[in-house]
Amino acid sequence: MAAVYADEVKLFGKWSYDELVCEDISLTDYIASKMQDAVYLPHTAGRYQVKRFRKAQCPIVERLVNALMFKGRNNGKKMMAVRIVKHTFDIIHLLTDENPIQVLLTAIRLSGPREDSTRIGAAGIVRRQAVDVSPFRRVNQALYLISIGAREASFRSIKTIAECLADEIVNASKGSSNSYAIKKKDEIERVAKANR
Repeated sequence: MAAVYADEVKLFGKWSYDELVCEDISLTDYIASKMQDAVYLPHTAGRYQVKRFRKAQCPIVERLVNALMFKGRNNGKKMMAVRIVKHTFDIIHLLTDENPIQVLLTAIRLSGPREDSTRIGAAGIVRRQAVDVSPFRRVNQALYLISIGAREASFRSIKTIAECLADEIVNASKGSSNSYAIKKKDEIERVAKANR
């Protein structure tokens, strides 16, 4: 029997990278999801912290994996995080019947706050000033909020982290307020609007 070779790179051997669209033009440079960023496993062991903005070249699914490795007991357990994301993507596909990478891109686009408030202090008086958020920070914040939402939902609950992460990403991609990330984003933007 002849060996069967893969003719394109697919994540986990299942999910294709072509026909992925990022509707927000400002985020395209900071989300590495094009064909040249395609990987079979989101575990490249690349040196993405060497230089500023280098992590924008890190495959977006690997950045989600890295965001899951938080809270002391999970530090450095990347194979565990990869396994969680693999299960998560299977669940997302069952829930939405779409390419899970595309669902993740939409969730990231909708969960990053577009406006935030910063502290401006002068002579002991501290006030908040509304500022626009850069596209890179929007991607970083979105990944951070999605992973925190999943972690809090699965903590002391019967649901696995993969199920919670799948729910979080699906809800975020719909813009539903059941998602922790969307709730946080709305709250951050509301506070910023009050401080304009």
